[in-house]
Amino acid sequence: MIFSKSYCPHSTRVKELFSSLGVECNVLELDQVDDGAKIQEVLSEITNQKTVPNVFVNKVHVGGCDQTFQAYQSGLLQKLLEEESAYDYDLIIVGGGSGGLSCAKEAAILGKKVMVLDFVVPSPQGTSWGLGGTCVNVGCIPKKLMHQAALLGQALCDSRKFGWEYDQQVKHNWETMTKAIQNHISSLNWGYRLSLREKAVAYVNSYGEFVEHHKIKATNKKGQETYYTAAQFVIATGERPRYLGIQGDKEYCITSDDLFSLPYCPGKTLVVGASYVALECAGFLAGFGLDVTVMVRSILLRGFDQEMAEKVGSYMEQHGVKFLRKFIPVMIQQLEKGSPGKLKVLAKSTEGTETIEGVYNTVLLAIGRDSCTRKIGLEKIGVKINEKSGKIPVNDVEQTSVPYVYAVGDILEGRPELTPVAIQSGKLLARRLFGASLEKIYHTLFWPLEWTVAGRENNTCYAKIICNKLDHDRVIGFHILGPNAGEVTQGFAAAMKCGLTKQLLDDTIGIHPTCGEVFTTLEITKSSGLDITQKGC
Repeated sequence: MIFSKSYCPHSTRVKELFSSLGVECNVLELDQVDDGAKIQEVLSEITNQKTVPNVFVNKVHVGGCDQTFQAYQSGLLQKLLEEESAYDYDLIIVGGGSGGLSCAKEAAILGKKVMVLDFVVPSPQGTSWGLGGTCVNVGCIPKKLMHQAALLGQALCDSRKFGWEYDQQVKHNWETMTKAIQNHISSLNWGYRLSLREKAVAYVNSYGEFVEHHKIKATNKKGQETYYTAAQFVIATGERPRYLGIQGDKEYCITSDDLFSLPYCPGKTLVVGASYVALECAGFLAGFGLDVTVMVRSILLRGFDQEMAEKVGSYMEQHGVKFLRKFIPVMIQQLEKGSPGKLKVLAKSTEGTETIEGVYNTVLLAIGRDSCTRKIGLEKIGVKINEKSGKIPVNDVEQTSVPYVYAVGDILEGRPELTPVAIQSGKLLARRLFGASLEKIYHTLFWPLEWTVAGRENNTCYAKIICNKLDHDRVIGFHILGPNAGEVTQGFAAAMKCGLTKQLLDDTIGIHPTCGEVFTTLEITKSSGLDITQKGC
């Protein structure tokens, strides 16, 4: 399919190319139809290409004149012309989080027909969210923004010692904060949808479940079912918070799934668990001036250096967080309804027969997370999972026990549960599956997370590297305009002294969410002329 204009010489070249190959084309001359301008506008939204010719082969967007001839010279065009796929898609990705989106976009860039199935099953409290996965919606992003809100409260206290004088009572408004944070997250959700559309990735807001080999059922929120087939699949379903399995836990407790969009201040809060999620949430809640208690079954931050973990706990205690050590809840009862209401928590000692009771407005469970792999039909196609943990064993190229099914992200057995790891894994998986061309100035605009809720300027901060093509893309220039630029540059300066290359930057896991991580995800060259404004985190 060629969208053309009859007087355009570039369109004529492309039409002559297909004619010389003996390929019949559907050609729409946009200057000869009444709604040509509207069609071109829609094409621009779908493909991010404003000009003609705009070429599609077997539903794959090839691009304009130059891209079509490049595809012809590389053999990709001939391959696309020969492909009469027996499947609806080259790749279907189940899960629209960090790993899934990264893989989808990279596969689409490499010319593949890609679909993303993403559906958030509401939490027991009814909380749901948009495209982007845990990190964007109920993880790193809102957590850091709430942490920033708590830091601002601390800064207000510190400011008196720096000479600031004010008399009025300062208090924190939970509703104002959560509304601002959720508005920012909504803009990120939209940015991810737009990014998929620009790369011609089909996005379907439905729950994916395998029904047979190469075939998946997609069920939307109305219960309507649609079936799709694909040559290959990537499972990127992530994890959700675990519950205690005691009376009243799902009825009355919340988790991190609910906290960041909670419509009311949680009040006096019991945090159950000693994970980093538990301590991070307890820390910022206490920073807002709330009465916070952490109930710990055994040790703080299992798997971390225990000397450091205890120093964290000691610091938190000094700053008002109370700890109940060696206790676990056995029953949650509702005393009063409300926003918040009142809950009675009965807990028992892990070392004896002692029991205690406490009354709280909110009980936040942060006792671990479970992989979302048990209700997606993996058993029907033979994908093996660890029955105890639900995690999926894969080989060193993320391939499961079924050759055409791969997996990325937190559901992988024995891999770090970190957003930047999932992003990198998804991108590299797509490149391994579909082959990547290595692209020297790379650049991007970016928006520091701390600036978002405060409403400071977007697309003002700028990052740029200059690479020497003739020396393995060695980085010879490094530029950053943004907060803490000196701190960021210092570390990269040492790396440049050691022979830093673009490939090494690409292979580096970003520390998320920070300004410095932007250098690990640079994709756009200045010569490409592509848009560098930011639409996601």
